[in-house]
Amino acid sequence: MQAKTVLIVGASRGLGQAMAEAFIGHGWNVIGTVRQSAPATPLHQLALQHPGKVRIEMLDICSAQQIATLAQRLHGQRIDMLFVNAGTTNRDPSQGIGDITTEEFMQIMLTNALAPMRVVEQLEPQVTAGGLIGVMSSGQGSIANNESGQRELYRGSKAALNMFMRSFAARPTMHGRPLVTMAPGWIKTDLGGPDAPYTIAETIPSLVNVLLEKQQRPGLEYLDFRGNTVPW
Repeated sequence: MQAKTVLIVGASRGLGQAMAEAFIGHGWNVIGTVRQSAPATPLHQLALQHPGKVRIEMLDICSAQQIATLAQRLHGQRIDMLFVNAGTTNRDPSQGIGDITTEEFMQIMLTNALAPMRVVEQLEPQVTAGGLIGVMSSGQGSIANNESGQRELYRGSKAALNMFMRSFAARPTMHGRPLVTMAPGWIKTDLGGPDAPYTIAETIPSLVNVLLEKQQRPGLEYLDFRGNTVPW
């Protein structure tokens, strides 16, 4: 039986690369995107370790043209799951929203909210019928759970991504398709920082299991890495 294929956008290192490794462990093939071909990334090393299992594509998620070009390159490629992992935060997460420069606001909202949805819209037609489409959100994108404040721009960008996915899920053509926004937890990465309580090894295998289980449930859910529902 032909192995299934997952397309992970933003897979060069960190969470995305760990997701790629976990999917390979489940017998899947991986198409992973990196922003540039050199220097070699941990995803390139993973490809060397698993010949024929990993295909690497270049993509700057903030470039609408590159997204369109990637969709053309992948035309006819069977994609059983699409997951957009790419994201970032601002230089000083402690800044109040009124102190953020317009340029930084636009860049974070583009990277975390608009660009992922461009990928979803451009590549959705190439995902198999009933194939899952997901994006990496954050527990900090939950409006209901925001009791502590902080990281205001990052929170807002992820809340916007959640709303865009809700609107996308409401389109008649999406009825019956499994969709998910994932909250991976606070993880020790370049983005999460050294004080985060979880490691990649503690969370990503579980997160991938949640995605595999979610394939069987149509509709949009906002889930954490344990499979629990996160309040919108």
